Amino acid sequence: MNITKRYATLDIFRLIAAFLIIAIHTSPFLSINETADFIIVHIIARVAVPFFFMVTGYFLYLSMEKGNKLRRTLNKLIGIYIIGIFLYLPLNLYGSYFSQENLPFQITKDLIFDGTFYHLWYLPATIIGILLVQFLLRRFRMIHVFIITIVLYVIGLGGDSYYGIVTQISTVHKSYDFLFKIMDYTRSGLFFAPVYLFLGSWIAYSKHKIKTEFAVIGLIISNVLLMAEGLLLHNFNVQRHDSMYIMLLPSMYFLFLILLQCNGNNIKELRTLSMVIYIIHPWMIVIVRLIAKILHLQNLLIYNNLLHFLSVSILSLLAGLIVIYFFTRLKQKGPGSNSRAWVEVDLNALVHNAFALKECLPKKCELMAVVKAGAYGHGDVETAKALNKAGFHAFAVATLTEGIRLRKNGVKGEILILGYTNPSDVNYLTKYKLTQTVLNYDYGKSLNESSKQVKVHIKIDTGMHRLGEDYDGYDNLEHIYELNNLKIEGMFTHLCTSDSLKDTDITFSKLQIERFYETIRYLQAKGYDTGKLHIQSSYGILNYPELECDYVRAGIALYGVLSDRNNTRLSVDLKPVLSLKARVSIIKNIKANESVSYGRLFTAKQNMKVATVTIGYADGVPRNLFEADTYVLLHSQKAPVIGRICMDQFVIDVTDIDDVRPDDIVTIIGNDGEEQIYCEDFATECGTISNEILSRLGSRLGYIFKH
Repeated sequence: MNITKRYATLDIFRLIAAFLIIAIHTSPFLSINETADFIIVHIIARVAVPFFFMVTGYFLYLSMEKGNKLRRTLNKLIGIYIIGIFLYLPLNLYGSYFSQENLPFQITKDLIFDGTFYHLWYLPATIIGILLVQFLLRRFRMIHVFIITIVLYVIGLGGDSYYGIVTQISTVHKSYDFLFKIMDYTRSGLFFAPVYLFLGSWIAYSKHKIKTEFAVIGLIISNVLLMAEGLLLHNFNVQRHDSMYIMLLPSMYFLFLILLQCNGNNIKELRTLSMVIYIIHPWMIVIVRLIAKILHLQNLLIYNNLLHFLSVSILSLLAGLIVIYFFTRLKQKGPGSNSRAWVEVDLNALVHNAFALKECLPKKCELMAVVKAGAYGHGDVETAKALNKAGFHAFAVATLTEGIRLRKNGVKGEILILGYTNPSDVNYLTKYKLTQTVLNYDYGKSLNESSKQVKVHIKIDTGMHRLGEDYDGYDNLEHIYELNNLKIEGMFTHLCTSDSLKDTDITFSKLQIERFYETIRYLQAKGYDTGKLHIQSSYGILNYPELECDYVRAGIALYGVLSDRNNTRLSVDLKPVLSLKARVSIIKNIKANESVSYGRLFTAKQNMKVATVTIGYADGVPRNLFEADTYVLLHSQKAPVIGRICMDQFVIDVTDIDDVRPDDIVTIIGNDGEEQIYCEDFATECGTISNEILSRLGSRLGYIFKH
């Protein structure tokens, strides 16, 4: 099950709405009290379809905001509609649907407006409503779109709950007569769906919130007025249908805002389950009636409306769960992420670290998340999107390909490419709105040869001598500003010894900082706009937090790890984001003087029990791990690594660990119970730094992202 804490109540209410739809088609209280049934079924339950429209509009906006295409949603709805049409063909045939007069016109009308079976109208209504609202949003301001959809809704009201009133006017009556030749009802994609789809989109766009108590009061008042409206219209017998009410609009608005504010654990499969129940429940009505007829239980299962509703609901729920089960099985294209060896990424810890680092910075300074090399092995797309949702909108990558991947997956904000991009690929920089680093004047000239305007940051070499124009190369820097196709939006340098607190290294870092600001002062005195400035990377933040810059480039520290255990001037509450795990494949008993793995580098001094672990150097575990005299965690206990690391596996000593079995989980980096292996310590034992360990984790590993 996919469990998150966002939109929980929306997903739960989807399921409630699906059962309300069943209630509309079975009238559960009709055999108890007609008035109560009307209030519950024909007024209160009428929130179900508008809710479905609003939640569709809400998530459609969020999806398009992430860069997903409208076509994706429409194709999904069309696919569901086609399935629904074929699902109910047997009942259409049984009901002599294809014996109607003027059949081609009837089929066309039903396909577009009314649905080929009575409840399927919702799907074409959603499709048409989405197309109409998106068309209007591309051409008009939101307030104008709202007015247009309200006008359409008012027209729909005249053909629905207010039909008996508006048809007192002869010309209006004739207009509706003509309209009903094209569609059977005004609760369609033209008149009913657009305003609710728009409301959902507008709430997502504006991130509109009001105090919960005001929303509750608004909901109570609008619901009271809604019931009064429905009862009055029913009492005066003016309703042609009862899907559309005036007070349904404010009622849905307040209800939706309340649901958005009530978050908790939710199961995403509820979304699919509610749709399956909606689509399949008429078949369940038929099956219940058939069972009742065969067993002579009509009085119990049909004429007792409440039992009829309950039996249809239970069957629909069971059918939905069965469909979900088989759908999930079919959707599994391969083994699970944690079947052999995998990485677990705690996105909550990531966001915590981002805010913890941000608190160390001057107020106007923004955090630029460095997500190069797959976010240091953590998964660049997922980490960037998690940071986007938390309000961070500046990222740094190493390559053009990394930047494009982020954009294609909907990551918003500035994306700075820190390394080399072939000047022949400038079109991709502009197409995906990426910012390129100018490595020096000659490289800038190459970028400038394109006719496209390229956003750039200029790298200043203040002493690392890797990339950048020399800090005192003033002529070249001024010439870069003369390159018309470069839109200079920032300048930066990199401190090569900021991770060290040795006096000589501190002196050199301060020299680099002074050189950078000296260059900035020179350019600004000449009238050049130096744009956003940034100097610090992770250790720059921790050892030189006082620097007044526009950005800091948070890399390894963002992931709750430092390159090694060196002390820093600033102590920040950082949480490790990544764990590395694998499984035990087999357990063996070996005798004293027997050797293990390649080269026979390990020989048992006594009888031992050993286990093979399903991860190796092809997955990123250093081949010299055994030589480092390290251990892993199993059953919250330390298990020494023995023998040389193989490409796909290695061996551990489990002599002193009880009940070890195949498939048990082994922790290479991370915590198991009260024991923890920190990446810094693991890297030190292997003679390297955390950055290398994390960034070379292999592509064969599965990834599990914890929200």
